[in-house]
Amino acid sequence: MTGGLINEDYINNFIDKALEEDVQDGDHTSLACIPAAARTKAKLLVKDDGVIAGIELAQRIFKRVDPTSTISLFKKDGEAVRYGEIAFEVECNSQALLKAERLVLNTMQRMSGIATMSNRFKFEVEDLPVIVLDTRKTTPLLRFLEKWAVKVGGCTNYRYGLYDRIMIKDNHIDACGGIQEAIKAVHIYFKEKDMKLPITVEVRNLVELHKVLEIGMVDRIMLDNFEVPLLEEAVATIGDRFETEASGGVNIYTVREIAKSGVQYVSVGALTHSATSLDLSLKVIK
Repeated sequence: MTGGLINEDYINNFIDKALEEDVQDGDHTSLACIPAAARTKAKLLVKDDGVIAGIELAQRIFKRVDPTSTISLFKKDGEAVRYGEIAFEVECNSQALLKAERLVLNTMQRMSGIATMSNRFKFEVEDLPVIVLDTRKTTPLLRFLEKWAVKVGGCTNYRYGLYDRIMIKDNHIDACGGIQEAIKAVHIYFKEKDMKLPITVEVRNLVELHKVLEIGMVDRIMLDNFEVPLLEEAVATIGDRFETEASGGVNIYTVREIAKSGVQYVSVGALTHSATSLDLSLKVIK
């Protein structure tokens, strides 16, 4: 699963709230048309090529609406799928099936799109010693699903939120009055709070880089929007003193050249904010 702070209660709470949003006081169409005791079998039909994700979540959704539901899996999360394939078949109370249908499809299509995008980025650099990271550029309240999908697609989760890593970015630096001042302020804060978190600092140019190298006291230096020749120079200058990360405007066409600079990490907002949903359909088997 996703890691971080996600647990069974969190997932069940998400399912319940999502169903409440959609169902409210009842799925009146199904209640009107379908006998309460009827049972139905349906298949999850793939209508696009990509990487499937969200099957584990779909199982949980069906079990939530009907604990007696059974699922036969033909694909697993993270597997490549092609148009016309069947990912799974589910046998379920008919009213419960139709109540869960849209939630299953909405989450699986979104997660599969992200997993497919993540897999493309992984493929581009799989022969290079670099780790592709996601970001906080996620849909509010759906971060855990989207980061889960990133992992399914083969890339790596970065921080889950503002709480689990210090990331000193341009706005922090400008609001604080300078890059060294910001780093010092973080360590004062740590001492006051008796706490410790990993520290990433973003640099926008070589001048800021040298200021960071002068003061140290960080774990990772994020090189933001550096052209590749300048990125190579910066990575060489840092050497093995700190972890290195490239960020800013990374896309599927540039990620390989960026990775070839020798940088250890590349963070990519596009994994989540630019992924297109994979077309899936849940069809009743007559």
